[in-house]
Amino acid sequence: MRANAPTKRPLNSGELARLAGVSSDTLRYYERRRLLPSVPRSAGGYRLFPPETLHRVQLIQAALSIGFSVRELCDIFRERESGAAPCRRVRRLAAEKLDAVEARLRELQSCRRELRKALGEWDQLLAKTPRGKQARLLEAFAATHSKSGTRRSPLQVLARGKQKKEK
Repeated sequence: MRANAPTKRPLNSGELARLAGVSSDTLRYYERRRLLPSVPRSAGGYRLFPPETLHRVQLIQAALSIGFSVRELCDIFRERESGAAPCRRVRRLAAEKLDAVEARLRELQSCRRELRKALGEWDQLLAKTPRGKQARLLEAFAATHSKSGTRRSPLQVLARGKQKKEK
């Protein structure tokens, strides 16, 4: 079966997960968070998702990929299912996410400039330092970039995020 193959029969969680490119655990999480409606079970206890659930999972994945949170999606879907039109709210949230991305990009560009400058300074310092002797690169950086220590580098935030994911 292809990833977007339409089917008229219900899908068990393994089939839906495979078609959507997510894990069965992800589907259970979405169901617990009410991103997916509760579904009936087969005689064997398997969840039987209507075929249109594939589109819903793809929608969730797409929204998550551009920064929407599970909580935001829950609220949006709840609003939508009550008959309201959350479109302006979705637009506002997306604009806020873009603003945050733009700010993040500015921080990263600033960090890139600092790193490039530091590397140039360090190359000069290393050229003057005899092999086997300490050049004290970080100390030199701290001495000339004292303001850098007062703010968190975007790279620290990225590194912390990687550490959390690895746990």
